[in-house]
Parts: sequence; structure tokens; C-alpha cells
Amino acid sequence: MQNSFFVLLFLALVILVGMLAREFHYARDITQNSRNTLTEGSSNVLKQMKGAVNITAYATEDKEYRKSINDFITRYQRAKTDINITFINPAEQPKLAQDAGIKAEGELVVEYQKRSDHLVPPYAEQDMTNLLVRLSRSNQRAVMYLDGHGERSLIGIKNHDLGEFGKQLEKKGFKLANPDLLIAQSVPRNGAMLVIASPQVDVSDIEAKKIKAYLDAGGNLLWLLDDEKLHGLQPIAEYLGLEITPGMVIDTSSVKYGADQKIAFASQYGDHAITKNFMLRTLFPEARKIEAYGTPENGWKVSHLVDVAPNGWLETGKIDDKISFDSKSDIPGPTNIALALERKYGEKGQRVVIVGNGNFLANTFLANGGNLDLGINMVNWLAGDDSLITIQPKPLKDVNMMVPDSSSGFIIAWLVFNGFKFFIPLALAIAGIVIWWRRRKA
Repeated sequence: MQNSFFVLLFLALVILVGMLAREFHYARDITQNSRNTLTEGSSNVLKQMKGAVNITAYATEDKEYRKSINDFITRYQRAKTDINITFINPAEQPKLAQDAGIKAEGELVVEYQKRSDHLVPPYAEQDMTNLLVRLSRSNQRAVMYLDGHGERSLIGIKNHDLGEFGKQLEKKGFKLANPDLLIAQSVPRNGAMLVIASPQVDVSDIEAKKIKAYLDAGGNLLWLLDDEKLHGLQPIAEYLGLEITPGMVIDTSSVKYGADQKIAFASQYGDHAITKNFMLRTLFPEARKIEAYGTPENGWKVSHLVDVAPNGWLETGKIDDKISFDSKSDIPGPTNIALALERKYGEKGQRVVIVGNGNFLANTFLANGGNLDLGINMVNWLAGDDSLITIQPKPLKDVNMMVPDSSSGFIIAWLVFNGFKFFIPLALAIAGIVIWWRRRKA
């Protein structure tokens, strides 16, 4: 009777543990790169989404394949419990797959607040989070950019262009537009913002007047400056209270990163929505010092965003291979190179971001450090999507072991790899047999 009672209690305990495991979940990611959990950026996006997300996966009945899809979605479900996934076999229900516009095996249809988008394999966290950001965006107002004066183009493919940044904006749910201000009566008012990216020739008076009228009507602006030459945009600078100090930022600390001194690194940021909790290092090649002053007349509230080169200076003299600090003419750091301006305008606010550098968003430098993250945050803030300002998810990379290209390095690597694979297990097996044999003989 005692044994029977113990068996019953043990079975009850197993059932209770099973019920607890069903109701409560706990997971810990012990992989080197946290490949099984979401990055902070993705988690922040999910926290800002109000309402259920419904995912339909069009996949065959292959259990392993469906399990891989479910494992990918589970990472998001841990952070947001109202993410639901449904599987449909396109071979059994071809009409549903056709109506949904399915073109690939394993394609996902993600629905949120009556909007939907598609994700095709191979799945990546960055792609999925970008999709969720697009669905979270309540409008698709255009990012307009000035063109025709040698600007850095948002659709350009050259090294100095901003084409890769433009692609990222499209992935975030923005549209790109290029109004011709020589023909159009005015800058369209239904756009999210106007981007002026370092003109190389003078903007005509007609265009400058239209840009000023756009700002006067509450339009938002992202202005990237590569030098102190305003190229016909002096009226805009005066309207914003902008001052550009001639010279280029020199950052002596860039040497420890193996970079040129003309590349300024930033890790200190102002207290602003764009840079809140932003801790990534950014770099700005050939940056310029800028400042703006809010007055009762213009109504601007000015915030510093990025300070660079605390141990460097603003070089006002000739830039050559032998750059040195001149206390009589140069300006010691830190140097502010980015500003955010904001003021009340009617029922909505008006916002402007000015950066004394266009290179940091160029195709050549966009992938360095947090440059892309900072650029996306600026655009989200200008568009009024403050809730979407976050650190963007990064693709996880494996850690590679480099084997020295020498005979000794090869021998050490061979011993390490084969030791864990063969020698150590074999030694443990032999030790176990020896211990067992001795105990038996004792």
C-alpha cells in the first residue's frame, strides 16, 4: 500500500509539473551571440505595438520545416504574447494561397491593424522587425529631397550618394519623392519632410523662396552640410538662425581606431528624443561645426545632438598631412556638429534637423557603427513617429576563430579541435572503464 501510494503521489507530481510547465515559460539564451533572443531594438518595437499581430505561414506539411518557422516566430512571441501564427498548406488550399499573393514556399503574411505585408525566407530578425515597423507606421507620407544641384541623391549608387539610406527608409515604410521646385508652384505640403543633402552649385532664388515658404508654413527639414558654403540657401540659414564656423573637425582619437584624423568619432550625445538611450559609436568624416540660436522672433528651441572630438579641435587653417593644433586660430573640442530645432506651429509642431556632415549617411560610411541608427532616428523624429525611434536590430554574426598561418599554429589548432572531439571523450571512457574494473576486482 505504501508503494502504491508513493506511485500515485509521484504521478500527481509529474502531472502538476507538466501543468506548471504549460502555464509558465522560462527561457535563457546561453549562445555566444544570443541568437535565440531578440535584440533590444526589436523588443522596443514590439512594446510599442498595441493589438494583436496575426501571422499566416504558407508552408507544406513538413514537420521540421514548420518547426523552424515556429521557432523563429517564438522569439517574437516571448516579447509579445498576442502574436498568433497559423499554418496553411498551399498545395491543399491553392485558392487561399493565390488570393494572398503567395509566390514562395514558406512565405509569411503578417497582419496588424488591418494592414498586411509579406516576408519570404530566409527569415532574418532585421527583415521581420523592419516589416513590423512598416505596419506600425500609420501613414506613408513622402520623404522629399532636393535634386539638380549636385546633391547627394537618396536613390544614387555612387560612394558619396545616400542610396543605401534611401533603401532603408523605404523598408521602414517611407516613400521617396523628388519635386522639381523650378516647375512646381511650391514644396508639397503633404510630405513628411524635405531633405537637402549638400548642394554643390547654387540653388536658384526661386527655389530658395519656395523652401522658405515651405518652412514658414510648418514644413519639416533635414539639412546636411558639407562645408560653410550655403550655395544660395543663405535665406534658409538666416530663417533658422544657423551659423557655420569655417573649418574642419580634427579628432586625434581616431588614430586608435586606425582611421584618419579627419574622421570624427562620437559616443556622447545630447539629451533629446533622437538620441535617448543611444549608446552606439558613430563616425563623421570631414565634419563641420554648426550652431543655431532660438529667438522670440523665430520661436525655435535648439538642442545639441552630437558632440565630437573632445580631445581634438576645429582646424581653421590649411588641411595637409602635418596637421597640428594652433591655439591662436583653432578652436578646441568638443565640437557640436548636429542640431535639432523645434517650435510650435498651429496644432502640430515643426521640426528641423541640421547636421554639419553628409558623409555619415553616404553609401561608403552608412554601415559603420551606429550611423544608420542615428539617421533613421532623425527621420522618425522629423516625421513625428517618436514611438518608432529605437536602435535598429543588427544581424547576428558568428564569432570566427582565426588560426595562425604557421606550422605551430596548425598543430595547436589540430590538438584543440581533435582533443575536444576525440581525445577527451576517449580519455574519459578509458578512465571510467579502469575505475569500474578496479571496483569489480576489489
